Amino acid sequence: MHARDYKQFAPNEFYHIYNRGVGKMNIFLDDEDYNFFLTRLKENLFPSSISMSNKIRRKLLPAGSFDLVCYCLMPNHFHLLFFQKTEVSISALMLKVMTGYVIYFNKKYDRVGSLFQDQFKAVCVKSDEQLLWLSAYIHTNPSVAQLVSDDMQYAWSSLREYITKDRGMCVTDHILQSYRSPAYYKKLMMEAKKVIYGNKKDKASTSALGAVFDL
Repeated sequence: MHARDYKQFAPNEFYHIYNRGVGKMNIFLDDEDYNFFLTRLKENLFPSSISMSNKIRRKLLPAGSFDLVCYCLMPNHFHLLFFQKTEVSISALMLKVMTGYVIYFNKKYDRVGSLFQDQFKAVCVKSDEQLLWLSAYIHTNPSVAQLVSDDMQYAWSSLREYITKDRGMCVTDHILQSYRSPAYYKKLMMEAKKVIYGNKKDKASTSALGAVFDL
């Protein structure tokens, strides 16, 4: 089975989850859209953040099932990097997050039909090196797409959680515990960016990223 179609999720594994809009359409049109997606994700990662009335209305996944390692929401696609901690599958998490977002989006913009191109894509991360490269790839999406000149300026990624003392949804220790400081990680990320995008035509030199180049 190709890594891109990996859907047999297992505990104690890292997974890169990504998807884009059908026909490459934008799936986030304003700040409210980005915030809704992140809120929906937070609700399912941290059930205690939801009021009791909502808990009664919606069956939630067990708390502590996943660590969100890093993320980036782009206008027409998203990247999420998870660590699955239990037998509860990432598929169950993504079903709740994506279904809720599609209902919200279609109602807000008076549309019907599919929003995402596929269910989602998944890559199982097999090494510490691949984990680092993927985090760099995810965090440098905005500047490579020329949405910002400095990835720290981008509001819809987890990079600030890695470089500053800001804390949000992510468990940064999976990455930062291997490096001396956030500043060192930023330097390493910039070096990785040069390799990733400077050699994008030579996929053999960036094999750790695997299928992510097909986005």
